[in-house]
Amino acid sequence: MTASIDRRIKVPSLDGNTAQAVQRGFPAVYTNRTSGPMTVPPQQRLDQMLAECEQLSATDLHLTGGELPYVRCQGQLRPLGTDPIADPTVLAMASSLMTPQQLEQFETRHTVDIAYSPPGSSRFRINVFRERGRVAVAIRRLEEGFRSLAGWNLPPQLDQLAQLRDGLVLVTGPTGSGKTTTLATLLNEINRHRSCHIVTIEDPVEYIHHNQRSLVHQRELYTDVPSFAEAVRSSLREDPDVILVGEMRDNETIQAAITAAETGHLVFSTLHTSDAVGAIDRMIGVFSSEQQRLVRQQVSMVLRAVVAQRLLPTRRGHGRVPAVECLQVTNAVAHLIRTEKSQQIYSLIEAGSSNGMQTFEQSLAELVVKGLVDEDVARRMARVETLFTQRLNSQQHQGQFSPSGRSNNNGHLER
Repeated sequence: MTASIDRRIKVPSLDGNTAQAVQRGFPAVYTNRTSGPMTVPPQQRLDQMLAECEQLSATDLHLTGGELPYVRCQGQLRPLGTDPIADPTVLAMASSLMTPQQLEQFETRHTVDIAYSPPGSSRFRINVFRERGRVAVAIRRLEEGFRSLAGWNLPPQLDQLAQLRDGLVLVTGPTGSGKTTTLATLLNEINRHRSCHIVTIEDPVEYIHHNQRSLVHQRELYTDVPSFAEAVRSSLREDPDVILVGEMRDNETIQAAITAAETGHLVFSTLHTSDAVGAIDRMIGVFSSEQQRLVRQQVSMVLRAVVAQRLLPTRRGHGRVPAVECLQVTNAVAHLIRTEKSQQIYSLIEAGSSNGMQTFEQSLAELVVKGLVDEDVARRMARVETLFTQRLNSQQHQGQFSPSGRSNNNGHLER
């Protein structure tokens, strides 16, 4: 990758990483298309924009070369300011945060994930990528510190997952649905209450876990380990009790996670699927038809639970709350997995409240009756509208919750 350097513009002093980016052929021009040369170093300018995001309680910041910055507030995107940011400026901001290894990855793969903590500020997850030949950056603000499950408005039965001794637990949902926050909360519960060795494999490391009752080692992809699969296999020689696999992206990583669960470890991971049953089908479907029978058998034996979640805007406009589907793998569920009858699992979730299960429709109805979300919003999110209506009528009739009940704005999941 080569690019010419415009020497007509005075370039501010560069930090080591940005200077290295220039030496590798990246442009060193820090200009704003409308306001002329930048006088603020790129990392400092980025810090200022991140501080603006915090003031706005924005969850995301999007930067694209030649375009206006955009922020996501209350789930909605809107422009930030009136000045587009030049493409070299966006690259300079991003490269100032990268290690030499990350610069190498971006140069060869055109995408890289970074975690960044400005002084005195929140922690951010950053993805740098290219689109139409331009540099773009997607930045997600992470919550400071940890909260309880109740603090995130997550179902209390999820606490059972932090007490498991072995097996595989999946948290699934679309991008930006709070999967990372849910897993971090569960690991924090283990760290606080159990004496374990926790090994995490993440891309990048987002929430920092300090040793409490547990010993925690957090390994970052491409910085500490070459791949998820290799890191999971090597972790088995590191005396772990609990293993977090940030994302199961391929069949090699899925097989490594299954093997770790089979050998007596508690494994947490994520998938990008819309519901619990879809996560099971996705996990098995990445294997060849010849392998799927064996994998179904393995999954039926090691899978303990699947948590699927989505975020909905709150009724009062203070953040978002999760709607959560919970599948506990009972003997009946395991039998349906083995016999390729996964679609019948939905009926077991619907009838499995005594085992800690709930459907999306049950969760949505509860959020409406509690007064946390509007009925129209919940209805649009329901997978089966008739089931949502039935559940809503049932809960309103039983009067389990007060429709005018107040929610704690500080407990809304801002992911």
